[in-house]
Amino acid sequence: MVASLTPEAAAQLLKDHPQEYVLLDVREPDEREVAAIEPSLHIPMNDVPTRLAEIPKDKKLILYCHHGSRSMMVAGYLHGAGYPSLSNLDGGIDAWSRKVDPSIPRYS
Repeated sequence: MVASLTPEAAAQLLKDHPQEYVLLDVREPDEREVAAIEPSLHIPMNDVPTRLAEIPKDKKLILYCHHGSRSMMVAGYLHGAGYPSLSNLDGGIDAWSRKVDPSIPRYS
């Protein structure tokens, strides 16, 4: 099962427990050039199956994309691949920009 986290809840977890969590950005490189939540691990959605070795299983993962649908699909894939702790950032980086950090640019 993959949990959904509001941007506010994700920000609080990352602030309170930074060593326990990894943000996984599954957007395309051109999207990341426009905006990113840092620090985060960037592995585009289509590259995830061939780059599993780079994704830690001993951390709690919070996945994000632009609005949350691609990251939810990747979270489902990772769940099937045996990753034990997965959350999806509800609303993606767009919601993060609106609700947590307005300095992060929004894009369409």
